[in-house]
Order: sequence, then C-alpha cells, then structure tokens
Amino acid sequence: MRLIWDEWQKEILNVKGSIILCSGRQVGKSSIIAARDSERAVKNSNESILIISKTERQAEQLFIKVLSYLEENYPKMIARGKDKPTKHMVKLINNSVIRCFPTGLAGEGIRGFTLTKITADEAALIGEEVYNAVFPSLLIKGIDMDLLGTPHGAKGFFYECHKNVNNEFKVFHVNSEEVINNRKLSATWLQKDRDNALKHLEIAKQRMSSREYAQEYMGEFVRDFMQFFSDGLIKNCMNNKRGEFSRKGNYYLGVDVARMGDDECVFSIINKISRNKLIHVENIIMAKVYLNEVANKIIELDKQYNFCNIYIDSGGIGVGVSDYLLEHEQTKRKTIEINNRTRVTNYDDERKVKLLKEDLYNNLLGLMERGEISLLQDDELELSFKSVQYEYLTTAKSLTKLRIFGSYTHCVEALIRACWCVKDKHLNIWCR
Repeated sequence: MRLIWDEWQKEILNVKGSIILCSGRQVGKSSIIAARDSERAVKNSNESILIISKTERQAEQLFIKVLSYLEENYPKMIARGKDKPTKHMVKLINNSVIRCFPTGLAGEGIRGFTLTKITADEAALIGEEVYNAVFPSLLIKGIDMDLLGTPHGAKGFFYECHKNVNNEFKVFHVNSEEVINNRKLSATWLQKDRDNALKHLEIAKQRMSSREYAQEYMGEFVRDFMQFFSDGLIKNCMNNKRGEFSRKGNYYLGVDVARMGDDECVFSIINKISRNKLIHVENIIMAKVYLNEVANKIIELDKQYNFCNIYIDSGGIGVGVSDYLLEHEQTKRKTIEINNRTRVTNYDDERKVKLLKEDLYNNLLGLMERGEISLLQDDELELSFKSVQYEYLTTAKSLTKLRIFGSYTHCVEALIRACWCVKDKHLNIWCR
C-alpha cells in the first residue's frame, strides 16, 4: 500500500540540491528521505548515494526503507543476480547505487567513496570529528547533502547548518503536533492512528519537561540543554576492544529492560579489576524480545561469567524479569534491583538505601573523569553516551534540580547499573 504524502513531504521530494530536515519525532522524515534518494537514483544514471548515521543499525533502518520503496515502485530497476541487493548496497540497472554505512568515531565508514549525494540520518548525533574531517571536502566538490534529524541542543554542525547563513540548504522545520493534526485521513492514516498519536503526545507532555518536549516533538534547538558526557571524555575512555572471554575476573552485569513499546534490551558487563579499575567487556543488545527471553539470556550469561552481582532495572514491565531472577536458584542471591519502587531488592532482604538516578550517572561520570574505567569501543554505546543530556529545573520550593534524559540512553542505562559495583556493599537499593 503506497503512502500518501503530506504537503511538506511533496515539497521535499521535488527540491533540487541540499536540504536540512529538522523535525520532531515520528513525522515521517525517514520515509520521505528514502523516497527522495530512491527517486534520484532511478531518474539519473550513475548516481552514487551514501546514507550514513552514527551506528550501523540506524543507517540500515533508513536503507531498508529505501529498498522497500524501490521494490514497491521500481522493482524492474533493481539489479539482480551477482549485483543483487545486500544489507549495505542496492544497485540499479542504470548504474546508480545507494549504500549505507555507519560513520564510526572519525568518519572511517564514509571515506574512499566517489559520491554524488550524501544523506546523514540523526545528523545532530554524528560527531564533530566526522564533519570536520570529511564533510568540508564534500561541499567543496559540490556534492549534494541532506541532513535530517531531531535537534540535540543548540550547538554543533547540524545546528549551524540549520541557521543556513550561506544559503547552502533548503531548510524544512516540521513539528510532530502539526503533522499529526493536519495529516489527511487515508488508508494508511486512520482516525485511530491519529487518536493514538495524540494520546502519545499527551503522555509525553506529562512525562517530559517543557523544554525536552520542545526539542523532541517540536524540533526546537534548546540552548539550556547540555551533553552530560563530553565528546572528548567519551573518546578518551573508549579504549577497550572486544577480546576473548576469560573466566578469570570479577564480573558484574547491568541490565536495562526495554520499556513497553520500546524495542531493545541491553546487557552491560563489567570486569572489576579493583575498586579503582573497571574494564567494560561487553555491550549486548537484544531487539524485540519477550520477558522470558530476557530472563533466559541473563541466566545464560551468568553461566558463562558467574557474575558477582546482577543489577537490573526492574521498573515497569522489567519487574517480571527481576521477580523471576529473585526466585531462580542460580540468580536469587546475586540479583539486585535498581528501580523506582519500594520493593524487596534481593534475596536476603537487607536494609534499603534510597538511590537516585543522578547518583548512578554521577558515579559513572566520576569513574570516567578519574580514568578508572576502560570502556568498550562500540558505536551503539558511543551513540548512547552522546544522547544523554541534562537540564536544571526549578522546583515548587525554588530549589534547583538536575534532570538527566535522552532518546538513546539504553546502553548507558545498563552500564550505570553495572558500574554501581564500586559503590554497592550488598545493600538493597532502588532508583526513582
């Protein structure tokens, strides 16, 4: 079933040259950009288009939409046989090609190609080093460039390009509220879809601060937001490569259980060499899994690593996983819950200590600043670090409160729990 485009999407589809699409979430930006790249490749011979994002997973998500659009609209244009599509590339019979790659830490994934166009997804989260090293040369060569994504504070290459001082881009600014309210009802956008989307926005308004909502759904660049972990600090700490598993070590597991409606559950494993030396040895992401699969994965990992402790985020639906672990003979004496409820948090039912989310983040930040943790070199983890932002809120009692948030924090959420092993003395703890 073919999509019916909004007016702003139709305009994007017909623009010649480079564009910036700054938007709130879930407006359909990926779908229209996939169509834009596909149409260009089909209608022009010898096009070489590269789709990039911070991680391979993100780049592939947009690429899958490109391939789906081509299969639905131009199946005879797709090369077959030895040139059939792969997970990173689709060739057309007119010698045009569309590729997708992650950027890596410094643009390694996008060097060496002869390009006619580049599309950067979630452009605000691509590191400054990538833009500084690679993109200027692309602009000098006159290569078209589309930058799309949601803002990430009022700073960086995406923000500067959005200001469009030199008129290099056609700028589109789209917010979620306008799209949801104005999109025409059709076979692909029913009244129930609109009602569900409006309900989602209402819940988001209640859960987020007004400034976070403005960034995530109104697509606004908010000056008061700061990145909690600096790019330089992340780079300095990411110096551990995945190696062969060694049974010698004091291993700790941190688990971030996917929330209702989210896709990914993360398992972060720390080897505690000493109180002042931690080595991050693994970052495992499981997508679209049931709670019993999460519990079974933890038990499987425990058989391999024999964890000293398992720190699990048991808020929301995660309580089903933690309850199972607290009853399982293998894990019940090593499972410790970190959540937002007053619950018994391990098998021995020792006294409880109130633990704030900010305590967990500040503990990891301190470890990084003191050079006491060696982090795994992992694109998903780096993206997660870069996505963590903070703001200061004024409470009803005129007190200043630190608030930490982000859209891709799942990897860091698992890591901050694993790293609590340097603080934990087998006390029951929960997080609010």
